[in-house]
Amino acid sequence: CEATVLSHESILPDIRLLRALWPDREHAPHAGQFFTLRAWGADEAPFLSRPISVHDFDAATGALTFLYQVKGEGTQKLAALKEGDTLTVTGPCGNGFDVAAIARAAGGKNGKIAVVGGGIGTAPLLQLCKELAAAGCKPELYCGFRDEPYGLEAFLPYCAAISIATDSGAVGYHGLVTGILHPEQFAMVLTCGPMVMMRGVAKLCAAAGVPCLASLEKKMACGLGACLGCTCKTEKGELVCICKEGPVFEGGVFFG
Repeated sequence: CEATVLSHESILPDIRLLRALWPDREHAPHAGQFFTLRAWGADEAPFLSRPISVHDFDAATGALTFLYQVKGEGTQKLAALKEGDTLTVTGPCGNGFDVAAIARAAGGKNGKIAVVGGGIGTAPLLQLCKELAAAGCKPELYCGFRDEPYGLEAFLPYCAAISIATDSGAVGYHGLVTGILHPEQFAMVLTCGPMVMMRGVAKLCAAAGVPCLASLEKKMACGLGACLGCTCKTEKGELVCICKEGPVFEGGVFFG
């Protein structure tokens, strides 16, 4: 679909917040899903569109928001978009978080859910926290950043508590976010961020006997499972397609 840019803000020198009008209301995205974005011609480089997770979706207005990092040629072209411009948005893609099932599982235990993000991996977690809160299960949010945190104000209405860790010690706990996470206090832990962080989260959860779901970030080509470009090997040696079978998996699938 062709989507119109509603606003485009610079949060940090390399972090952008893009809001676009999603015209296909019949296919509303949910937490953990992603879209492929393209703001250049089919015959222009780069060849592939850019997969970016859903940061927020307003079903009432159709406003679809993406929080992304400017890293290469594709995201640099996206960063040049201005209000009123159009871009090609394909999706929603992938299997995200089953919030209803998560809320039911948590309700059967102590009702507490931890959501753990690292850096730009916090981007898909806003929609997740929003949907969890709507299901009557406000999560506790744990976020790790290298230095200054960003984008956390939007989480405030949807979270029971927010804890921050920074590598530099600029804000909150000085160290890794896994240093302040205690999975045994929760019925379930949901995470997205760097692979090394998610591995640490998953191992803490496994040791505590707490279920963990991880949303993986992987370079993708088609975003539909046809090209197998995002295929990864699980802990058991099986091959799975991240864009089609994921991006959300049980923690033990990749971090057992």
